[in-house]
Amino acid sequence: MPPKPLEPLAKKLMKGLIALELLGIFGAYGLFHKMNSSQDFRNTIKRRFPSVLEVYYRSNEWAGVHGIREKDHDAWSLKQE
Repeated sequence: MPPKPLEPLAKKLMKGLIALELLGIFGAYGLFHKMNSSQDFRNTIKRRFPSVLEVYYRSNEWAGVHGIREKDHDAWSLKQE
């Protein structure tokens, strides 16, 4: 029985979708790691994408890691003076 004409296209689309999802997962992890290890990077994110920084703070607070937001605000307010 010969393969259906759309079957190879469907396989390519599925592989592309899986690759795109993996790229998104690794990208999100890379962004989280960079934000988690650099207060200066978080300051850059605060200026450019404040909603992303809010998601970072909330996810840490949800996971039980508290005090990052306060430390950042304290450090940034000292730099502005």
